[in-house]
Amino acid sequence: METRRYYQSAHLAWFADVEKWEGLHSVGLVESIREIGGEKTTERRYYLSSLPLDVQLFARAVRGHWGVENKAHWIMDVCFREDQSRARTGYAAENLATLRRLAPNLLKREKTKKRGVKGKQLNASWNHAYLLQLLGI
Repeated sequence: METRRYYQSAHLAWFADVEKWEGLHSVGLVESIREIGGEKTTERRYYLSSLPLDVQLFARAVRGHWGVENKAHWIMDVCFREDQSRARTGYAAENLATLRRLAPNLLKREKTKKRGVKGKQLNASWNHAYLLQLLGI
């Protein structure tokens, strides 16, 4: 069971660097209270926001942000096994991360195969012509 509470304030006089944050109109807090097996945990996340004072709009924006974020991470974790990467030296990790961000875009853009990202990955590994087609070569 999870309960989320959303709080938002447009009172920013306390914020010392407010002039450095162009478009800052509000601050928000999301409090998530989870109960699993009788044990309660509370997590608080804070947001700087360009949204006007409207807590329902703020709640929708936070949920929308995490929906996009979770979907992107799912592809990286499941299809590209990013969490299992052991690249640690030089620029290897940075270079691989760049390629992993590029690959889903190439796979999603390709419309001749009616498959998901994982299926298109497999096709590209089996079929050199399809791989070249993905790369635009």
